[in-house]
Amino acid sequence: LDSRITYRCLAVDNLSRQHQAMMRLHSGLPRQAPGGDACTLEALRRLPPLSSDACIYDLGCGPGRAALVLAGTLQQKVIAVDLQEEFLSQLRRNAAQMALTDLIETRCANMADLGDWDCRIDLIWSEGAIYCLGFDQALRNWQPLLIDNGIVVCSELSWLNNTPAEEAVAFWRKSYPAMRSVAENLRAAKELGYACLDHFTVPSDCWWNEYYEPLLDNVRGLSAEADEDEHLRAAIASALAETELYRKHYLDYGYEFYLLQKSVGIKP
Repeated sequence: LDSRITYRCLAVDNLSRQHQAMMRLHSGLPRQAPGGDACTLEALRRLPPLSSDACIYDLGCGPGRAALVLAGTLQQKVIAVDLQEEFLSQLRRNAAQMALTDLIETRCANMADLGDWDCRIDLIWSEGAIYCLGFDQALRNWQPLLIDNGIVVCSELSWLNNTPAEEAVAFWRKSYPAMRSVAENLRAAKELGYACLDHFTVPSDCWWNEYYEPLLDNVRGLSAEADEDEHLRAAIASALAETELYRKHYLDYGYEFYLLQKSVGIKP
């Protein structure tokens, strides 16, 4: 996750060689966090109906797999926001191939700074990116942008039980110290003025099929080059450590989808 934070949360012109190596490793992946089209559809299925003119944002969209599923399923416009123009270009190419160009609008912007945008949002979607702001801070920032009863759907790395393996705890304490349990995130959301409509865990196969296996393909393709590049070699070592950790301890942690509705009249 630390590599994804680097890749998705920093402007390109501010990247060091270490960060550039992370970008090389993560370039071209179908998504930048574990998930799957089926999970996006399942989360959408569990929501109340949206109005035909709903304002929908995908924040921290990455290459936009979720945005494509939302636009294609709802046949409504989705505004996809990310700091990395490379991701947005990938999304536009895929949207054109799927005849969804008219339903996808891309904006290269910081999802932390939407306050001056002239919009009232019905649905904020954010898969695997809310950590860039922090779970609590993101919900605080987004609440005033939502209409009454507006909805946030996000996936966040979460502890799935109360006794995770020490190896997993040590790894994530270093890589993502803000990581909490599902119960703690639900409690925080309630305190911030959101009602939980539903939540569910991303299945383990979604970690592999659309994220880890493509990432490992990149590892294999860059291995020879890494022999001459210490930063790329370190990025690959980090990726391999993360994948092996998940292989051993997938019951201890995972991505949890949180379907949250702004509570009318309640402010954090």
